[in-house]
Amino acid sequence: MTIRTEVPPQGTRGLVTALAILAVLLLASLGIAWLLGQWTTSSFPEAPAYMLLIYWAVILLPMAFLIVKQFPWMINWYYLLPSIIFVLIFTVFPLTLTVGLAFTNYSGQNGGTPDSSAMMDVTSISPDRKVITVAEPGDGTMLETFRCEDASCTGAKAAVYIKDITKPVILGVDSLGEKTITLSAPLPENQNFVQVTRVNLIKFVGIKNFTGIFKNASIQLIPTFIWTVVFALSTIILNTLAGLTLGILLANKRLKFRNFYRSLLFLPWAIPVVISVQMWVALLNPNFGVINRLLGLLGMYPIGWLIDPLWAKISILFVNLWLGFPFMMTATISALASIPDDLYEAAAIDGANRWQQVKAITLPMLRSAFTPLLLTGFAFNFNNFGLIYLLTAGGPPQEGRTSTAQSTDILLSWGYNVAFTNQGGNDYALASAIAIIIGVLTLAVSIVNFRAAGVFKEARK
Repeated sequence: MTIRTEVPPQGTRGLVTALAILAVLLLASLGIAWLLGQWTTSSFPEAPAYMLLIYWAVILLPMAFLIVKQFPWMINWYYLLPSIIFVLIFTVFPLTLTVGLAFTNYSGQNGGTPDSSAMMDVTSISPDRKVITVAEPGDGTMLETFRCEDASCTGAKAAVYIKDITKPVILGVDSLGEKTITLSAPLPENQNFVQVTRVNLIKFVGIKNFTGIFKNASIQLIPTFIWTVVFALSTIILNTLAGLTLGILLANKRLKFRNFYRSLLFLPWAIPVVISVQMWVALLNPNFGVINRLLGLLGMYPIGWLIDPLWAKISILFVNLWLGFPFMMTATISALASIPDDLYEAAAIDGANRWQQVKAITLPMLRSAFTPLLLTGFAFNFNNFGLIYLLTAGGPPQEGRTSTAQSTDILLSWGYNVAFTNQGGNDYALASAIAIIIGVLTLAVSIVNFRAAGVFKEARK
């Protein structure tokens, strides 16, 4: 019995698929532009966020139904539609948005919203409702107030406020005088306009953010990248050595109370990181911490654990060792359980001592199990923002470094400080550029690790 299926020609199928994808992307772009208020005027209010879902339901779903009715062979692709939507929303869209913002001036200051700090009182409006006269410019001259790059003030917008109404009327600016603002369109009639201010526009700035990063690379990018690599590499080495040693010792079946020791040493990993790190912050406090008090009882000087750049880095490595060795210990014990006891018995018969058995049997057998753990552990600690933020918040400050890239800041915490803290000016565009650089560096380091571990080599028969 032969089953025949009708398949459209390859050229027609590709053309239809391309046209369908183009139509969906076009409609989605129009919906997003409308949602973001790109076409809004004073008579057409901005759409609420949930309208995007309604827009897709009303436009895209019927289109998807009509397409599959016209071309039944496309039903197979519809099974992948939930996964495709998930990837587009949570992967493609954030990446596209990050790349797009990296080439703009988007920040807490330039957010596309009216600037309340440059508010000016309106004294009169011309009969044609297009020229506004103000009492005094906000920041010196009118050009300085609107932050115009040229005398024509191309692309500037003004937000004019109606009395007792919080939502302003936003219109383009044609020209600026000493105390006048000429608008590109007339203001609505029968409204009492009392104040006007500039709109901090989001503009395309090209590679300005990237050039700024590399211009100051010696005080931000380079030292932060070096510490990030040292931090990730040192953490993996220390945690692996500690976990491997304890795992081999606790795997000894002749050790008494070994289950009790396992449970006790597993506790640092079982306790939530937020609680553990806060405990260490208290213990390492330079003035009131228990550790410095004990050192004082021994006649030693107190150590600036969290206030000295070098000791702060040592503190981070030590606390990360406390948090990470239980996982490597557990992985070692699990891997050792898969090694046959016959190998050790045969080695003992041949006269091998305990250390020779570990070197000749245990370590080679653990290599294949530990290689992926080491690679993933390095990648995790390369972006281990939580520990840095909770323990030192990137500090302490270091001479010659900026407030956003301090002595213990890693690349990810540097980007966070630029985007979400006051000292970084909430510069989302610059943070997006940093995120792109972090992504490239992480990819490069990961490729080097994979090649060194032989991950890309084909398995030989």
